[in-house]
Amino acid sequence: MSSEAKQAKATFIGGLNCSQAIINQYAPHYDLDPATACRLATGFGGGMGRMGGTCGALTGAYLVLGLEYGSASSAEKIKKDQTYEKIQELSKKFEQKNGSCQCRDLLACDISTTEGFLYAKEQGLTQSRCPNFVNDAVEILEEIISQNQIDKD
Repeated sequence: MSSEAKQAKATFIGGLNCSQAIINQYAPHYDLDPATACRLATGFGGGMGRMGGTCGALTGAYLVLGLEYGSASSAEKIKKDQTYEKIQELSKKFEQKNGSCQCRDLLACDISTTEGFLYAKEQGLTQSRCPNFVNDAVEILEEIISQNQIDKD
């Protein structure tokens, strides 16, 4: 487990949501204030605003990929396409490892419903399962970024 994965996992366990835990870990590497980064990522937890969609750990990693590869203007189409490719790669590897990219599938309940949310809470699903998803997203993210560094050399 990388030090980034350990720290993101610990930050998640400490109370940030899954998306926040990942962007918080990487924000300083991109001269981004961690508090600002966490505010930006707040709505992505629980599968996009607790709707059970795309896993928040993935969306946090997507934000990092945007910082690493993303475009800052409409003239940077190559960077935009490269970012999309990296996000697709991350998603594919995460799904291969975990069976899905969707929060509702990963938790085996739909937290967008009152019943599903209460079930997840009663069963401690976010405490038992989500730290592993945070870890997996960061490990795959690190692999993608380090591979790009090798390719540049």
